[in-house]
Amino acid sequence: MRLTWPGHACVLLEGSQRVLIDPYVLNGTIPRDPDLVVLTHGHFDHFGETLTLNAPTVAINEIAKALKALGMQAEGLNFGGSLTINGVTISLTPAVHSASVLELDGTKAICGDAAGVVIRMDGVTVYHAGDTALFSDMKLIGELYHPDVALLPIGGRFTMDSAAAMMAAAYIGAPMVIPIHYNTWPAIEQDADAFKEAVERTTDMQVMVLPPGGSIEI
Repeated sequence: MRLTWPGHACVLLEGSQRVLIDPYVLNGTIPRDPDLVVLTHGHFDHFGETLTLNAPTVAINEIAKALKALGMQAEGLNFGGSLTINGVTISLTPAVHSASVLELDGTKAICGDAAGVVIRMDGVTVYHAGDTALFSDMKLIGELYHPDVALLPIGGRFTMDSAAAMMAAAYIGAPMVIPIHYNTWPAIEQDADAFKEAVERTTDMQVMVLPPGGSIEI
């Protein structure tokens, strides 16, 4: 599997399918023509270009219903639920974060709760925490799904910061950690290299700091 970080919380997984998570980038290019879009929640910096991509979309049930009402192909999930589409299994996990209301085609749509997602494809398991604070049940996510990669927000202010993300990484136990959701705006500036040094000095985990648009083979 090839993992690309276009920026912010947007991640593209390429294997037997092209799976695009949270299609928003402030300054950059959103990958086009995904086979599947997966949303963690409805805030603008995660919902992003979902409508213009018009690809099959998996999201928490309230968002999926709103997209279906617009004629899009969408599948709803809720916490603890899983769905397999063309060999890609998506599971929703809790996240500690706020929700919002979307303006879709002039209609307000309730977005349900914020979530994290676990995606299993081609024998690789990726956990995208979405926007979240640190919470102790991340230990259960690690024990239940055994992710190979954990994508963790480190920006602070609107999510956990680097120090809390270090604890999250330890709770989850994935051998590889990739920081996301930082340095998009001044309010969420963080030193990802310092985060990498601290995690690797104190654990056996590897931290990959990708530049926007950077990729790694998993």
